[in-house]
Amino acid sequence: MTMSSSNSADKGLTIVAAAAGSAVLGAAFAVAVMKMMELSTEKQKTRDKNVKSGPFSFPATHEQPTRTTSFIFNEDRPVGRSTILFPHNHEEKMKMRISQRVAVEQENSLPRRSVTVKVPATTANMGPGYDTLGMAVDLWNEITVERSDKFEILTEGEGAEDMPLDDSNYLCVGVMAAFKVANKPLPTLKYTVISNIPYARGLGSSSAAIVAGIIAGLVLAGHRLPCWGSEALLQIAADIEGHPDNVAPVIYGGIQLGIHNGTRWTTERLPIPPGLQLVMFIPDFIGKTSAARAVLGPTVTREEASFNIGRVAFLVNALCQQNLDNLKFGVQDKLHQPQRGEKLYTYLFPMIEAAENAGACCAYLSGAGPTVMAITSGASGDIFTQREKERTDWAVAQAMLQVADEFGIKGKLVVTQASYEGAKVVKADPPFSTGDITFKDNI
Repeated sequence: MTMSSSNSADKGLTIVAAAAGSAVLGAAFAVAVMKMMELSTEKQKTRDKNVKSGPFSFPATHEQPTRTTSFIFNEDRPVGRSTILFPHNHEEKMKMRISQRVAVEQENSLPRRSVTVKVPATTANMGPGYDTLGMAVDLWNEITVERSDKFEILTEGEGAEDMPLDDSNYLCVGVMAAFKVANKPLPTLKYTVISNIPYARGLGSSSAAIVAGIIAGLVLAGHRLPCWGSEALLQIAADIEGHPDNVAPVIYGGIQLGIHNGTRWTTERLPIPPGLQLVMFIPDFIGKTSAARAVLGPTVTREEASFNIGRVAFLVNALCQQNLDNLKFGVQDKLHQPQRGEKLYTYLFPMIEAAENAGACCAYLSGAGPTVMAITSGASGDIFTQREKERTDWAVAQAMLQVADEFGIKGKLVVTQASYEGAKVVKADPPFSTGDITFKDNI
């Protein structure tokens, strides 16, 4: 009993010692952790202080940055509350870039003696996208505008005999708008037009003239416009035309979706699926936009509105997904094509049906008509070195011509493609190129 009691006491002392040792170690560990936390806090304060005082200053909170605004970077002074620039903030990035630069455009802003501009044709509406959708077409007008002692308009090529030769010509209207924006008097000018865009056939000849005139006027006046965040050139052109479906692709090329956002005209580019060909039947008579709009009713039904909303969404999705099989559904429309087909262009729907049966992805009335536009696929590189059976443009063209013959409509069939680029200056006097910097084609 005595020995057992002694052993129990020894064990108790051992447990007490172990507990005490653990407590000491725990306390030491706790002190170490507290020291580390204090050190971390001091470092964080230092970082916060550095962030607050640096050029990229952020609030000393843990709030997530918003995506609605962005700061303008300026090394000369700290900025207040700011946000992160995300990949889609293109206009904010451009504002940042501009804020860091001092614009020196003395040479390039000089008035010029002459300028030559090239502008593409366009196909508007594309079915349901009434006054909103348009695509640039690889047919080009070339316009030279030069200072002169005598007002004159010289024309050659497509529709030269139909173009007005006074200041009612949309070329002159565009030039006058440009000089008005530049706040400079309009000089006496000579216009030379080489036209490859059929005049008043639903291929955007008026919009091409407007944009060419504005660009030529701006260059001659030595005046430049802001683009990012304002699209000033588009504002002038769309205000003259009344809608952006033609002028937007003339300016920017490609397929453009344009709206008025309540403040200004704005556009977005849609993708063009590869391998597309444009097959168009162009009648030999003029289609007046005023007459084509006159046949449209003043109101639309809910069913018609719903139909077109669905079709234009379907068309945009087909282009974005490169689903060519869905294009024929996407270009369907109830707002203008049925009315114009019934009262103005009786060949329209038979020609659309024939084109699609021959292999076209889709077909529709181009703009206000009278041209019928079919879209085909299968083109790869230079089509004249490609086997015809890989493409459908030839068969579609023959089918459209057959319908035209059945309806007694004379015209011509043109095969081309979409244009990815829009209006461009190709020559200027004096040139923009200098000894140190040369632009394409030595412009």
